Amino acid sequence: MGQINSEWPIAIAVLLIMLCSFFVGSGSGAVFAIVPLIKRRLTGQIAGMTGAYGNIGALLFLTVLSYVTPQLFFMVIAGTAFITVITVYFLDEPKGKMAEILPDGTVEMIEIG
Repeated sequence: MGQINSEWPIAIAVLLIMLCSFFVGSGSGAVFAIVPLIKRRLTGQIAGMTGAYGNIGALLFLTVLSYVTPQLFFMVIAGTAFITVITVYFLDEPKGKMAEILPDGTVEMIEIG
């Protein structure tokens, strides 16, 4: 999107924005889908913190946008996304089962598929 200028047909620019919005929404959904896997009985608290930190990230990007041109702003977003993908690539995914300690002290093993 950082390459869009006044020479682009409006229909193509709108379609590109819609495509990018689809992936942003999918990414947000994926983040919130992971939340219950962290600690099931604290899902509400963790989801609230996830949303709050997401808003802080949005505020940081909005601050960047106020200092740079829109073209450079989209390049900053692309660079941040690239760094995030590289970082996530090296994380280990949980395998097998995850332990959940219930309020009565018993341990329940949750299958991770």
